[in-house]
Amino acid sequence: MYKYEMHCHTAETSRCSRISGADLVDFYHSIGYTGIVITDHLYNYYLKDPTQPSWPERVEFFVAGYRAAKQRGEALGMDVFFAWEYSHKRKGNDFLTYGLDMDWLLENPDLDELHINDYYDLVHRDGGYVVHAHPFREARYIDMIRLAPRKVDAVETINACRTPFENCMANLYAENYALPKICGSDNHRGPIPQLTSLDLPFRAGSVEEIVQAALRGESTLHLYQYDTERGLCEIPEDKVFCAAEKL
Repeated sequence: MYKYEMHCHTAETSRCSRISGADLVDFYHSIGYTGIVITDHLYNYYLKDPTQPSWPERVEFFVAGYRAAKQRGEALGMDVFFAWEYSHKRKGNDFLTYGLDMDWLLENPDLDELHINDYYDLVHRDGGYVVHAHPFREARYIDMIRLAPRKVDAVETINACRTPFENCMANLYAENYALPKICGSDNHRGPIPQLTSLDLPFRAGSVEEIVQAALRGESTLHLYQYDTERGLCEIPEDKVFCAAEKL
């Protein structure tokens, strides 16, 4: 099987990340992954340099982490694909967006000003895919949980940085709406206590191939405990989700 990380962030672009694109590739290569998808935050808050006033300059800055990862991946023979996490007005609505490129970003300035329904429609119009990331995440700044079952293509049902309860709720959401599932580590640091992999029976040539395989039900999702001595140890499915949690 071929292992893919579907959700990770680089320090070059995402202010919340603590690892460079090249180091992120080195880490995943060292533990046997076939490829990673760079999903830096597409939100103006995360665009570090306010001296870049134009949209083309901001897009150029936004792809810096991906380019660093891509260059390192080519040197190691590891696949690195481009995507982003669209964070709508920092209200807890985060959507992994796959299948579109830098040119698309250049043609669609000020995406964070769109109504969220217009964003879904624009992505789908141009052949992209929208996956709801950690849909049941709870945090102080999130005023409510919002779902869009008729607008998303899939749900991130296993997120390595969320609780078993939150992942359980995401899984129930996907199953009750018959939505395809993906997983992601939401990795901002490289070595973290838990990691996910989306496994395919073939080596994908593009991120579109990965997503399409997931939509067809050809992928398998895994959650691992990770440490530097033992590497990856898969967590049994009955431990991945927790159906109840004391509030």
